[in-house]
Amino acid sequence: MKTYNFDKVIDRKGTDCAKWDGYQGIFGTDDVLPLWVADMDFQTPDFIIDALKKRLEHDILGYSVRSDSFFLATKNWVKRHGNWDIKSHELCFTPGIVPALNFAVNAFTQPGDKILINTPVYHPFFFAVNDHNRQLVESSLIEDKGYYTLDFEDIEKKLTDGVKMYIFCSPHNPVGRVWTKNELEKIGELCVKYNVLLISDEIHSDLVFKPNQHIHMASISEKIAQKTLTFIAPSKTFNLAGVSTSVAHSSNADILCMFNSYIAKMHLSMGTIFGDIALEAAYNFGDDWLEQLLSYLDENFEYIIRFLENHIPQIKTLKPEGTYLMWLDCRDLGMTNKNLTDFMVNK
Repeated sequence: MKTYNFDKVIDRKGTDCAKWDGYQGIFGTDDVLPLWVADMDFQTPDFIIDALKKRLEHDILGYSVRSDSFFLATKNWVKRHGNWDIKSHELCFTPGIVPALNFAVNAFTQPGDKILINTPVYHPFFFAVNDHNRQLVESSLIEDKGYYTLDFEDIEKKLTDGVKMYIFCSPHNPVGRVWTKNELEKIGELCVKYNVLLISDEIHSDLVFKPNQHIHMASISEKIAQKTLTFIAPSKTFNLAGVSTSVAHSSNADILCMFNSYIAKMHLSMGTIFGDIALEAAYNFGDDWLEQLLSYLDENFEYIIRFLENHIPQIKTLKPEGTYLMWLDCRDLGMTNKNLTDFMVNK
């Protein structure tokens, strides 16, 4: 097994990098460590770079078609890492998961329709609903000493009130929960009961720490699968957000056809040559890299927890079950939001 060096520091400034070249406009200063976007700074794995270089040995970058190997690589990856048996024809390309969320809202709902999300949650969930004149319905997670659970009573109450779509985050960004099979089954059963389309954003599904195990929502039962559209991508796992490539799955042929047709009507189904190649390389050769990445991230979590306990005990956090994000509770600092922002940026 090759050993990967996650300690190598690469200067990303001057590469049109959103994280490092865009923070002046975010913070008003370049004297910060930019932690404002979920984008790892680890070197892109060599097997991905090598695959891209090999394609560049050919002198023409014209219109391309997506080969069956793109979907086969995805199918095999989720089998190995999620114990989920899917078929290639149940998959379709999407140019990123945030665009896919917006496509789903437009493809399956009408202006004024109610869409449910759990809060707190990744902020583009709000945009996907509000930007298309749908009605946002929120169900807050229940927090107990930093640990979050789903409020099933509240969720069911909201679903009975005409909700058409439920956008669900699994594993959860930002609180780091990896939902149990029992939790997922309850959510899925409620969506079946009230005929609600379940959009399951599973972009962080590879980034799960032992003893936790990610379970794909659509793998729980066929009746839940028939109400589910799942999104996965290599973009977080392998730091490939710049290639704008992800995948949607549904075993419900009507759901997948409607979704794929919407992407085709927007003329966004072609994607890029390099996105297809990067995904295939990641999913075909990324097993060892992922194993070492998870170990490295786990050490980072332990370091942060110890640092806060020893130096800033007012800031509380729990070790995430999944994702590479940490959710910090700064309430004991006693600052207003404005003061906290000033503290984080300037001090």
